[in-house]
Amino acid sequence: MDGNGWRDGGPGGRPSASGSGTDAGERASGEELWLPPQRFDSAAYGTTRTDLPPAAGVVSWPGDRSRSEQPGRSGPGRTARERALRVPEVALAFWIVKALSTAMGESASDALVNSSLGAQVAVVLGFVVFVAALAHQFRQGRYRAWPYWLAVCMVGVFGTMAADVMHVALGVPYTVSSAFYAIVLAAVFFTWRRSERTLDIHSIDTPRRETFYWAAVVATFAMGTAVGDLTANTLNLGYWPSAALFGALILIPLLGWRVLRWNRVLCFWSAYVLTRPLGASVADGLAKPKNISGMNLGDWPVTGVLAVLIIACVTYLAVTKKDVQREHAPEPGSASGGTAPRQASASRLRW
Repeated sequence: MDGNGWRDGGPGGRPSASGSGTDAGERASGEELWLPPQRFDSAAYGTTRTDLPPAAGVVSWPGDRSRSEQPGRSGPGRTARERALRVPEVALAFWIVKALSTAMGESASDALVNSSLGAQVAVVLGFVVFVAALAHQFRQGRYRAWPYWLAVCMVGVFGTMAADVMHVALGVPYTVSSAFYAIVLAAVFFTWRRSERTLDIHSIDTPRRETFYWAAVVATFAMGTAVGDLTANTLNLGYWPSAALFGALILIPLLGWRVLRWNRVLCFWSAYVLTRPLGASVADGLAKPKNISGMNLGDWPVTGVLAVLIIACVTYLAVTKKDVQREHAPEPGSASGGTAPRQASASRLRW
């Protein structure tokens, strides 16, 4: 045996692997595991055992996969589709369409529940369309404007219904439903962070991370609806004072990120949560009767106007692709040898 762990004596001068006290030729099965004399350049063939060519003779045992090849992990074994980012760039257009979708979700939900369909049929219909839109988004495998924003709009509609059902049908006070959905959102964030080690929207490039993302989005919409109704109805602030309150609150993460250099991921999700009650308060302020601090424009007209604005914005984004996140090249010295985790710089998380 030489200093590298090889033993001479194989057929044709080929070395064999040394065993732990037992010669390979003395195996009970009579088989011998021969290893090639040459060494393979890890830079050329990769760093995982399954990256070696078949001629290398390395046995790959069942289930012997590196972390980079496991589902939900970044690595050289993943396809371009699996590495594609599945959410848009966080820029001004993102916040505009997000605010419009939250407002439309509120007005559309109220319009459907109070229509001739009846509340039960409207909720079931909203759930079916919500599931279909979300399934369509997951099938894309990457960010595309129309499927993504359709899913967001349906989350807005069904998230509003979910919050309203707890209060109207089950009689749960808004204080309790707000606290309940806050706990649900915290649980989603905790599980997501523990599983993926990040809550960064720029890291959502696998089905598992996208699942966590949409779970968080649904929870934020439901909680935002309950909180908006809490301030407007339970605390008797009215719709427009509530909108002013949440408009002021949303400036806190904005200033914290831009001026005080707070954690950008925390600032993003704080603003994301607050856009829901802000949009819902504005929609109710436009649609509801004047005797409850509204402008009495009606739920259906407000829904129609907001839908037209959303269609115009999404059409622009789909054509220009200005909100498509760009792929990042692997960082030199990456331990996995594959795509490095996407750490968005402060300039990329634009408000």
